[in-house]
Amino acid sequence: MTERSMQEPTLLLLTALADAPRHGYALIQEVAAISDGRVKMRTGTLYGALDRLLQQGLIEVAAEEVVDGRARRSYALTATGRAALASEAERLRAVATEAERRLSKVRSMLWGGADAKGASTAGGSAT
Repeated sequence: MTERSMQEPTLLLLTALADAPRHGYALIQEVAAISDGRVKMRTGTLYGALDRLLQQGLIEVAAEEVVDGRARRSYALTATGRAALASEAERLRAVATEAERRLSKVRSMLWGGADAKGASTAGGSAT
């Protein structure tokens, strides 16, 4: 992978292909599932991204068939695509770990080591 981080559509598409080859409509469904419905990829966006990923060597056409008179391609990750996805997953994991470390440090400073729930009950009124 290059020095730049992956754009979210690329990350989602490569993730959707990580466990099995898929055709376009299945990729749209997988991207929606992976993103918990937050990302709804449009057909034009999907095929533009697939063309770019093919050119970059991150995916390949795994199969072509005719279904109801229409050509259907299934796409799969290449070894390069799998390595790029693994690298991006590690980069995201490192960033998330650092974010959690820093948030934990702030929580500790604000609440003296107690979690937010404990902090809200710890400051109760004296009787």
